Amino acid sequence: MSNLYNIEMIGLEKTFVCRSGETIMVAAERHNILQLKVGCRGGGCGVCKIKIISGSYEMGRMSKAHCNEQQKTEGIVLACRVKPTSDIQLVFPVPVHPSL
Repeated sequence: MSNLYNIEMIGLEKTFVCRSGETIMVAAERHNILQLKVGCRGGGCGVCKIKIISGSYEMGRMSKAHCNEQQKTEGIVLACRVKPTSDIQLVFPVPVHPSL
């Protein structure tokens, strides 16, 4: 049986369900979450950048031009390359920050 994780989009007051092994992007598309933009789907374009506020997840490869190591440690990742392993709270779009 697969696990289901709640993905809460803070500020947009939207929550959707992501299946175990599924990326946040795929789940958002399945639930018609149009705020999350879709680009290359492979971690190279950066249009689906999100900031994870809480929760655990696995990351696939993503372009360092769009998510450097510091950003990844701050939870700034690409939705097309992230698979939750717990419920997640995220912010989209990513807030502007001087170090970004």
